Amino acid sequence: MYPPYGDTKLTRLKGAKMVNTLTLDLFRDPFFIGFNREIERMAHVHQAATRQTYPPYDVLKLDEDTYQVSIAVAGFTKSDIDVSVDNGTLIVKGEITEVTDGEYLHKGIAARKFTRTFGLGEYMEVTGASIEDGMLHINVDRIVPEEKKPKVIKIK
Repeated sequence: MYPPYGDTKLTRLKGAKMVNTLTLDLFRDPFFIGFNREIERMAHVHQAATRQTYPPYDVLKLDEDTYQVSIAVAGFTKSDIDVSVDNGTLIVKGEITEVTDGEYLHKGIAARKFTRTFGLGEYMEVTGASIEDGMLHINVDRIVPEEKKPKVIKIK
């Protein structure tokens, strides 16, 4: 049996950070049908994201519906980076194909390939990306379809 809803006991899930069992128990409630896939998708994205440490990134909330993900990609060009969205996950991949005319005596600038993933919430869409001064900026906006926005019904 699940703990009572007032229980705020913390638990560890398969190597993840501490999770409040109240949140998990809420989605076990029979009123939340079909949420298990979304919870599993978020857990998978979280596990993948916590293993990634390169390159460093920032997530900036500009307003209630607008975010910007900035990733440090010094040395990478537009053609070295791929930004895509798959099944509600923002995926950023980078790989430099090195062509040198000489021999490195010392190579201290990181140019290894990387993959960074970010889970996107409902109605979140990537609306643009740009590289400036070694930073990749990805714009993410919440775009709610008109049919999903609240409506006022006139009474006759």
